[in-house]
Amino acid sequence: MWWGGRGQSFNIAPQKEEPEMGSVQGSRMPELRSRHLSGCLASRCLPGEQILAWATGVRKGLEPELSGTLICTNFRVIFQPCGWQRSQETPLSSEYDFALVNIGRLEAVSGLSRVQLLRPGSLLKFIPEEILIHGRDFRLLRVGFEAGGLEPQAFQVTMAIVQARAQSSQAQQYAGITLSKAGQGSGSRKPPIPLLETSEDWETERKKQGARGWRVSTVNERFDVATSLPRYFWVPNRILDSEVRRAFGHFHQGRGPRLSWHHPGGSDLLRCGGFCTASDPNKEDIRAVEAMLQAGHSDVVLVDTMDELPSLADVQLAHLRLRALCLPDSSVAEDKWLSALEGTRWLDYVRSCLRKASDVSVLVTSRVRSVVLQERSDRDLNGLLSSLVQLLSAPEARTLFGFQSLVQREWVASGHPFLTRLGGTETSEEAPVFLLFLDCIWQLLQQYPAEFEFSEFFLLALHDSVRVPDTLTFLRDTPWERGKQSGQFNSYTQVYTPGYSQPPAGNSMNLQLSVWDWDLRYSNEQILQFHNPGYDPEHCPDSWLPRQQPSFMVPGPPSSMWLFSRGALTPLNQLCPWRDSSFLLAVSSRWLPRPAISSESLADQEWGLPSHWGACPLPPGLLLPGYLGPQIRLWRRCYLRGRPEVQMGLSAPTISGLQEELFHLQELLRKWTPRISPEDHSKKRNPNTILS
Repeated sequence: MWWGGRGQSFNIAPQKEEPEMGSVQGSRMPELRSRHLSGCLASRCLPGEQILAWATGVRKGLEPELSGTLICTNFRVIFQPCGWQRSQETPLSSEYDFALVNIGRLEAVSGLSRVQLLRPGSLLKFIPEEILIHGRDFRLLRVGFEAGGLEPQAFQVTMAIVQARAQSSQAQQYAGITLSKAGQGSGSRKPPIPLLETSEDWETERKKQGARGWRVSTVNERFDVATSLPRYFWVPNRILDSEVRRAFGHFHQGRGPRLSWHHPGGSDLLRCGGFCTASDPNKEDIRAVEAMLQAGHSDVVLVDTMDELPSLADVQLAHLRLRALCLPDSSVAEDKWLSALEGTRWLDYVRSCLRKASDVSVLVTSRVRSVVLQERSDRDLNGLLSSLVQLLSAPEARTLFGFQSLVQREWVASGHPFLTRLGGTETSEEAPVFLLFLDCIWQLLQQYPAEFEFSEFFLLALHDSVRVPDTLTFLRDTPWERGKQSGQFNSYTQVYTPGYSQPPAGNSMNLQLSVWDWDLRYSNEQILQFHNPGYDPEHCPDSWLPRQQPSFMVPGPPSSMWLFSRGALTPLNQLCPWRDSSFLLAVSSRWLPRPAISSESLADQEWGLPSHWGACPLPPGLLLPGYLGPQIRLWRRCYLRGRPEVQMGLSAPTISGLQEELFHLQELLRKWTPRISPEDHSKKRNPNTILS
């Protein structure tokens, strides 16, 4: 399947000059090796890509076994089956490509018991009979090498992979591969979605959301407030930029409160970092912070984002366990597989994220209030929670355009450290929070298949794109790093040019390229599969609640402040931790929430009590997903992609794929039919029997 591999994000451009052949250049080769070498050259390397070594081999572990050539370049590892040619119409590669950064583990095998784990910089101690390449994207490539005088090639290509991985992990200087298709046209290339690199982009989005009480702040235009923040963001109209600068200084990493999303009913969803309790703000700064948190509302809810959600270490450990369990060479017995899956805790973490997002969605939609997501760093779980809340509450976020815009705003522009969290740095802070988010979205797709315009195949393409160094979207940790690095490649040079509209003179390549430029890396046929054929147009934004009718929202109590933690609202004495005197609120008992009960959701509490409010219908467009027991499922097409026998019956995306699966099922039926009596066969075809 085309979405199963991650070489496809590379642009395979024709190369007129022969690439450098590394360790095999200048060697004398027999006719067989020449034929394989010609096939290797036919792979059409990327600009700047060099072939380091190659060896003939056989792909093992899957049926049927394929003979071909294993090729190592300075960007990736490729297995090219004999007689296989790349398409001339698309720059995609195949499922046999592994970007060097995507290789999680490399093992060399000789005989039945001799196995060596090869880390970057290791020295191979024997000539391997086969190697196993474990991908971070749950794939496994197992290649056996042919005997008969070709052992030096096997040794060379294995060592070339080891050395290339070492250089890759030390340098990390991809900074976006120039895609040749981007240079075919002349002039500026418009991004598929707004990249939010200009104040005009932010102003357009603000007007689209109808956030009249907010404005675009330029206080961080030179990244002197926080390098992890975007150059522009939304703050309340009444707050001056000088106040914003002072107020943000009292938050962790300078990430003060700012608007993430304005609900059409009147509520505002904000996000911010943790308070710097050691700082000593004056009264004016405290008033500014409180005004930004209140955002013009009398009802304010502070949400402890980290409460009830997994830590970064938990996410990383669960993902490692899941990957080890789902690889084809897993040693877990079949009868213990489900209990081992439960032991990874991955599905538990998906469940907790969906539950918390559901609760926050209720907070946003049940009252007119300011809901503030607070996480110490404001760069991981805040992005996950804010994105899920918008997907549950806003139908426009479930469109293909809206979802991409959401990820660009809440993850890319907001400074999620993609490179660090995906293991691209030397630090020990790896935690695939973004991949956990994509799993949550897949769960929503399964529960509400008619509510989303994009398909599972789009999620898979996005899931795999984080491991491929072809754009800067996922290759840097902050907007500042992304803009600084791209200046060397004429990709994001506009970041430092206020009010730009045209690229620098003489530059027509790689303009604002991002992961959203799917047409540069995928064929039209594949892009069509990004669209969900079961999407109901009735759920489009045009049919949603008009922004001028917030009648379903219930105003909050006067001057009330709350902390949402562990499924319950607790009254707060003050919003900020710096006040010396206690600031108690006179809150009527009717506004106090009852204690949270584990079996009861916040929706039941908010819309069920107090009784004098009467029945409050579910707001239009709001989704409240199930998260109990079997309602949370394993994303098989993603995590079990290395097991083709498991992929059967997962609804192939093409007619040819459906025909192949139909043929497979017919063969199984033919084998089993003689064992079933005519009476039993008729019962099998009876719908009532099936339902019972």
